[in-house]
Amino acid sequence: MVKRTLILLSFWIAVWSVSAHEGMWIPALLKSLNEPQMKQLGLKLSADDIYAVNQSSLKDAIVHFGGFCTGEIISDQGLVLTNHHCGYGSIQSHSSVDNDLLTHGFWAKNKSEELANPSLFATFIVSIEDVTQQVFAGTADLENPEPVLRRNIAEVTENANAEEGIQAYVRAFYYGNQYFLIRTKTYNDVRLVGAPPSAVGKFGGDTDNWIWPRHTGDFSMFRIYADANNEPAAYSEDNVPFTPKEYLPISMQGSDDGDFAMVYGFPGSTNHFATSSETQFITDVLNPVRIAMRDASLEVINEAMAASDKTRIQYAAKQSGISNAWKKWRGQSRGLRMFNAVAKKAAFEKAYMKRADETGNLKYQDALQSLLQYEEKAAEITLARNIFIEFIYRGAEIMRFAYGFDKLKEQFEAGAGDTELEVLKEQLSGRLPGFFKDYDAQVDLQVMLAQLPLVKENLLPKYQPSWMQETSVTELENWAKKLYEKTVFTSEVTLKEVLSKPGDAGLKKLFKDPVFEAMKAMYQQYFEAIAPEYEVMGEEKEGLKQAYVAGILDMFPETNPWPDANSTLRLSYGKVEGSEPKDGVIYEPQTTMAGLLAKYIPGDRDFDLPDRLLELGKAKDFGPYANANGELVVCFTSSNHTSGGNSGSPVINGKGHLIGLNFDRSWESTMSDIMFDPDICRNIAVDMRYILFIVDKYANAPHLIEEMELVSSISE
Repeated sequence: MVKRTLILLSFWIAVWSVSAHEGMWIPALLKSLNEPQMKQLGLKLSADDIYAVNQSSLKDAIVHFGGFCTGEIISDQGLVLTNHHCGYGSIQSHSSVDNDLLTHGFWAKNKSEELANPSLFATFIVSIEDVTQQVFAGTADLENPEPVLRRNIAEVTENANAEEGIQAYVRAFYYGNQYFLIRTKTYNDVRLVGAPPSAVGKFGGDTDNWIWPRHTGDFSMFRIYADANNEPAAYSEDNVPFTPKEYLPISMQGSDDGDFAMVYGFPGSTNHFATSSETQFITDVLNPVRIAMRDASLEVINEAMAASDKTRIQYAAKQSGISNAWKKWRGQSRGLRMFNAVAKKAAFEKAYMKRADETGNLKYQDALQSLLQYEEKAAEITLARNIFIEFIYRGAEIMRFAYGFDKLKEQFEAGAGDTELEVLKEQLSGRLPGFFKDYDAQVDLQVMLAQLPLVKENLLPKYQPSWMQETSVTELENWAKKLYEKTVFTSEVTLKEVLSKPGDAGLKKLFKDPVFEAMKAMYQQYFEAIAPEYEVMGEEKEGLKQAYVAGILDMFPETNPWPDANSTLRLSYGKVEGSEPKDGVIYEPQTTMAGLLAKYIPGDRDFDLPDRLLELGKAKDFGPYANANGELVVCFTSSNHTSGGNSGSPVINGKGHLIGLNFDRSWESTMSDIMFDPDICRNIAVDMRYILFIVDKYANAPHLIEEMELVSSISE
């Protein structure tokens, strides 16, 4: 019996103990939690060098790029480095058939040529402060503490927002067991400086996405502008390049096998506290449905893009957004099955229940039991919500486009005056060119036709809109074709004519449009049948998850569990290293120009290369950017724990020098959002020397290199 207990204990410790490479850590807590371990791995800096409030630190060189990626400052003139795919939407917005920046790349020869991006912003972290005590004040004996919690959070936030130019918010960690106040400063004038052609920035395309070995130069460059006082300002020709508190020196040594590496950025979300039940649902039900829906839309979009340059440019950013998660989910399910995630989580839950029983913490037992029961109940509504999201927000665009006109109907029915209606119609009319620039009605129809059978098959009748219930797939397809024939929402000219009519003339026709009516039925079903139930279930889950995680924090202190990612600034650490993901497969930690040239396929969508790059590669004309063996390293892997949102994050060595730009994970690693395995989970980065080579030798933009601080291998 003693032997069995020891085996069980060692098993759950192996599952839940944080390895040297697992975790996305709060920078403000590095000194108390991680500094000794990081120094053992090779860190030469102090925790204060990485994060400090009263002095400049590495955090002051890291930005939340557009709210969806990470970027880093690499010069004293506000030059920002991020991924090509993070800047893709901006690059695409400046592209046309006659000026195809996606295909040919873009390099501003001077600051006056840098391109403005009205909706793009960069956010710096000013401070991160634990406010758990303030948030929980006065809630100890309350049966329902939520109203007091909300009031306390509002007070903390209001007080923090008092300083001009500073925004603040309170974010829950460990599912509400801990709270941090995060103060930020956002700059809204961010201009495109440079981007390689897609044949470099997206080399490998969908084929290589989430795959190692990789040879992708996934980077782009932007610049932050500020007013004369270095403060945030709306775009103006009078703005000047931002002067940062800190910027990252770039290592000419690059990525060496075994070197310490840390990733600093804004991971979006993880779910490593997921139960065995939730993990099984994601693997066997949710991911397969989402993958099937994106399979359907991608087949249509890829074929259309291959047939037309205009369509290729119109749908480039959309296709990239759809395909990224599509392939990730495939790898995630594969990895979770391969490494028996459900069984391992079930084993931990057994150990959790045992320890709760031994310590008399029956509330934790109840929390886990209730959470597992909840997962069974929540599966149905969770699937319905995700099908709606895939159909409306990642499928055909027509209905979500029509939804943008719903406010007009609300104002009309509420008795708004002619002046108010005219203002709203003018606003809507002003949005039409931006939408129709990147829209093709025939492609959109084919996407809808491809997805409708999957929605019908997987969405329970009680969650289907009225036009779908008791309707066959064939009838749905015929209905969709007539929908696109009769609607005004596929024509910029017709829609503008309707909006230009005075008063309410034309509005009744607009509101009786078949697409508008179908949209109303779809959204009505979502907001009445899906959203309320999902919200109630979500609140229940949040409470149960909070209690379950509280049990882990309380009963398993030796595991030092880290908080799930939530788009806040985090740091992960490990080293540059390869992996052996399965029997007979060994991944070396670096790829080189030789491998890039070996993948080259003339004219291929994913593996074609520009002539200039071929010339430089074949001649081994790498300038000062080759390694000691005369090879140009292109990409490398390291054992850092990353997630979505870490795209564009810097990979930094032990001296604080930039060695790479994070952009992906290996396919086996996509499971790390739910379960991290230190032996096989690897992030993928572009080596900084390859980036410098592209900027200098390929793009002939040495003025950008001159801005940067390049440091040798012996520099401290």
